[in-house]
Amino acid sequence: MSILKVARLGHPVLRQITATLSLQQLQSGEIQKFIDDMVETMKEYDGVGLAADQVHESKQIAVLEVADNPRYPEKPKIPLCVLVNPKIAPLTDETEDDWEGCLSIPDLRGQVPRYKSIRVQALDREGKELDFVAHDFHARVIQHEWDHLNGKVYLDRMRDLSTLAFLTEFARYWTHS
Repeated sequence: MSILKVARLGHPVLRQITATLSLQQLQSGEIQKFIDDMVETMKEYDGVGLAADQVHESKQIAVLEVADNPRYPEKPKIPLCVLVNPKIAPLTDETEDDWEGCLSIPDLRGQVPRYKSIRVQALDREGKELDFVAHDFHARVIQHEWDHLNGKVYLDRMRDLSTLAFLTEFARYWTHS
């Protein structure tokens, strides 16, 4: 497995809508190795999610996992999940603002509104159909990665840029309120 180079804000790959994968493409050794590399890259950088375009591949693949993550220590655990060709739909209009960061936008955090509950339909890494409901932080992570697959970053969703903060200032001024 390999650690992949993460695309940073400004690279055109982050603003493209990614390509869907056929079952044959998904089951190829090349894509399976790429998924392994994505998982390893996400863990190397203490991410809770990673979209393929963040590592310079315009493909509809996202990986996510929350397990004792130092960037999100208080968040509930989410088992490793691979989403291929995902589709999401909000279950209600209820949203919640919370802090987000991004491996492609290092050293910044901002408050982003997200749907609290979503339905997720996708393929897993073997090509089996997934259909589940995600709530709260789990839903937030999926929406964040889904945005990447659709050429958006969390900054595009922020309603109030006055909450945008460097991590050091975030830790100093925002985490104690």
